[in-house]
Amino acid sequence: MKKQVINNVYWVGKVDWELRKFHGNEYSTHKGSTYNSYLIREGKTVLIDTVWDPFAEEFVENLASEIDLNKIDYIVANHGEIDHSGGLLALMKRIPDKPIYCTANAVKSLKGQFHQDWDFRVVKTGDKIDIGNGKELIFVEMPMLHWPDSMATYLTKDNVLFSNDAFGQHLATEKLFNDQVDQCDLFQESIKYYANILTPFSAILRKKLDEIISLNLPIDMIATSHGVIWRDNPMQIVEKYSQWADDYQENQITIVYDTMWNGTKLLAEKISEGISIGDPDVVVKVYNLAKSDENDVVTDIFKSKTVVMGSPTISNSILHSVAGFIHYMKGLKFKGKKSAAFGCYGWSGESVKVINEMMGNAGFEVITEGYRNQWNPDADAQKAAIEFGKTIAKA
Repeated sequence: MKKQVINNVYWVGKVDWELRKFHGNEYSTHKGSTYNSYLIREGKTVLIDTVWDPFAEEFVENLASEIDLNKIDYIVANHGEIDHSGGLLALMKRIPDKPIYCTANAVKSLKGQFHQDWDFRVVKTGDKIDIGNGKELIFVEMPMLHWPDSMATYLTKDNVLFSNDAFGQHLATEKLFNDQVDQCDLFQESIKYYANILTPFSAILRKKLDEIISLNLPIDMIATSHGVIWRDNPMQIVEKYSQWADDYQENQITIVYDTMWNGTKLLAEKISEGISIGDPDVVVKVYNLAKSDENDVVTDIFKSKTVVMGSPTISNSILHSVAGFIHYMKGLKFKGKKSAAFGCYGWSGESVKVINEMMGNAGFEVITEGYRNQWNPDADAQKAAIEFGKTIAKA
């Protein structure tokens, strides 16, 4: 069922209430998602993006019930990733000669995925197409936000920026607009989306935001490819992105650990206690990796000024859960964050050293040699862990 966005612009996407994992199993979507596709009906009829391929046939049938598919003049593919382009194969079987406007890299992506030689029309930043009634589509390349092929499309007069993945969030809802949904959910899913997907590209994003602003395009709506459309003060999410892209942190310290026989867990709790004593104003979060969602943990690390990692020693190293998580953080390329390490051991005790090396290689500033304890922490060891927490708070 299509829904009116503004004037002759309609949402024709799909709400996926059941989605719980995305990008394979890399990203958790506790609240589902939407795949937003848009239909513009002016002098020319334009379809912007499609849906994920499991919903391709449903999408095409729904679209055909709203409009004669042959009356679609242009298709815009802002991004070749399958959650946006997945409906193309089914659609192009019905209208194979329609032109697809996209970036040069998107041609490579779409050909690589679908192995079809469709009528691709390559566009660059500033290119325009006239769609009638005095309106134009203006294209803005957005490479690495978050693929090399990404772009945004701007509709003049209605002042809508179809931003694709930028400014989106994984949030299933029948409501179209940002002012119609729970604001806590909206901004939590927005910052989680940024922290886990866009953080590595923050430097690029800062430049692109400046470029978009320099175009002097009035923006009354930002129509994303996931989640809601920003119509109420749409620039608020642009302002948030500007903050998040600037090596973002709050007055927060996050402790992340895994444990074998709960000795390292006890240290984590005592270190947390010490941090709170050392700085009563700091927010402290504690996560056991074995019991926590990694994307939610990363969202809190994104907010943090310091990350305290813990693991017992096993096989002269650390638990694979901790090692894998540090590897994940390394790929996110966090900047300006500090780290410390802790852990229990029985015999050799290398875990703290291993964590420090890995965190340093991941771009964190290691602020202390760390705290390690042999065997199960006794009363003295617990007091020492509290003191270690105080030291971290002061650092």
